[in-house]
Amino acid sequence: MREQAVPTVLVDDDRVCVTRYDFAPGAETGWHVHGHDYVVTPVTDCAMLIEEPDGTSRKVSMPAGAAYRREKGVEHNVVNDGQATMSFVEVELK
Repeated sequence: MREQAVPTVLVDDDRVCVTRYDFAPGAETGWHVHGHDYVVTPVTDCAMLIEEPDGTSRKVSMPAGAAYRREKGVEHNVVNDGQATMSFVEVELK
């Protein structure tokens, strides 16, 4: 069993939920389905292992300060696949 990433809610109102996730090496978010469209911005360089519901996985590297967005309904587990602590901020659009 992996260590869990630490979520810290920064803003949660009627329009957005902003959460910072901090991962020790090997830590995971746990399986989840996104209920809203969302944007992720890495705070640190991120070496992520994205586990998919069909049993596949993929490695994604993102530099600090980059950003990507996804639509609601995405299901996955995100794992810190690197040797250093990684952090990102997720903004859910309500």
